[in-house]
Amino acid sequence: MAKFTSEDKVQAVSRYLNGNESSYEIAKSLGTNHKAILKWVKQYEYNGVDAFIKRYTNYTQQFKLDVLNYMIEHGTFFVETAAIFNIAAPSTILVWKKQFETQGLDALQSKKKGCLSMKKESMKQTNQLPAEGSVEALEARIKQLEMENAYFKKVECLSSKQGKITKQDKAQVVYELRHEFPVIELVKLAGIHRSTYYYYVKQMDKPDPDADLKIEISAIYDEHEGRYGYRRIRDELANRGKKVNHKKVQRIMKELGLKCLVRMKKYKSYKGAVGKIAPNILDRQFRADHPNEKWVTDITEFKLFGEKLYFSPVLDLFNGEIITYTIGSRPTYSLVSTMLEQVLERLPEDHQLLMHSDQGWQYQMKKYRQALQKRGITQSKSRKGNCYDNSVMENFFGIMKSEFLYLKEFESVEHFKLELEKYIEYYNNKRIKAKLKGMSPIQYRTHTQSAA
Repeated sequence: MAKFTSEDKVQAVSRYLNGNESSYEIAKSLGTNHKAILKWVKQYEYNGVDAFIKRYTNYTQQFKLDVLNYMIEHGTFFVETAAIFNIAAPSTILVWKKQFETQGLDALQSKKKGCLSMKKESMKQTNQLPAEGSVEALEARIKQLEMENAYFKKVECLSSKQGKITKQDKAQVVYELRHEFPVIELVKLAGIHRSTYYYYVKQMDKPDPDADLKIEISAIYDEHEGRYGYRRIRDELANRGKKVNHKKVQRIMKELGLKCLVRMKKYKSYKGAVGKIAPNILDRQFRADHPNEKWVTDITEFKLFGEKLYFSPVLDLFNGEIITYTIGSRPTYSLVSTMLEQVLERLPEDHQLLMHSDQGWQYQMKKYRQALQKRGITQSKSRKGNCYDNSVMENFFGIMKSEFLYLKEFESVEHFKLELEKYIEYYNNKRIKAKLKGMSPIQYRTHTQSAA
């Protein structure tokens, strides 16, 4: 490429700024590359005509460091950085960057002409190290310990929040401590390469493309009190008009340290006494095509504040909705009869309902069987000792205990009952299910009825 005078460069810049010619046309007429024209324009924008005056180029160590720090913190490229600092060749900055990354800060020190003899060089290195036991050596050791303490304190804080520490985490810690301790020593302590550190520093300046999504995922997680894992959060995002791959949701939750708090516990059901039974008509056919076609019920036990509470709900197999429930301190027949009275009030006159339960003694009572017969309800019961015949109800108990009983703290039995009412309301109206096309039980019922 031909050498150009200051006048040639100024004229080329003037032609470009006039707007009548492109950088390609000007470059072709001068026999150079269009990138050279754009570089001259950038240099002129920052430094005017002075950008093309030949300068003394023995830059100091501090100047080189300032240039590299500016480029990292502002995310500028070599051409623009060179123009800002009035450096003739952008490649000069690239050389400094490589020297710094491979050899450290000393590589940026301006070298005088000639070279030191081996003896003088050895003496110079020896003189740089403080004598053992001296005040300087003690101060250096104290500074080293302060740096190690500050670094590991921040790393330990991150570790307690998210477990595994990544290279990006280490780079973040180094970046936060860069004004207190030398970066070279920090990256050595962190066990990462300087190039790795500067790569992640450059990424910090870029806006997070998932920032809004992270806020929404956190909001959904908090709204459901940690009960939702990544799949259900993915479904809730879809309900809000945002289709996001489940793997991406899982990755973001991992970054944010959000873990589903629910872990399924084995359900221990109350069996009751064996007596007069009904056939297992349901026969594990848990799918229902319409509301009020198949209902299931059961009783589970809670132990709170030294007391026992018994919970008796009714669940519609069409959408998993809890239609009603009763709760009492004893598993008496009135617990079931009250539940039955409440649920029959919601049953339309025209129906073909199947009511399924286990072989608990309450469901064998004559009053219970007669109440079902009076409303034309077919009774079905699980086989003796076979919890799988009523697995949908037992699955609900497991979910409720995991999401509610084991996660909440209660002040009293009355407080527990109030919170239970809120949870059932939440379960029916807000808690979405994949098998209900990402809708809650009541949303699904309303949707299917309006579509019919």
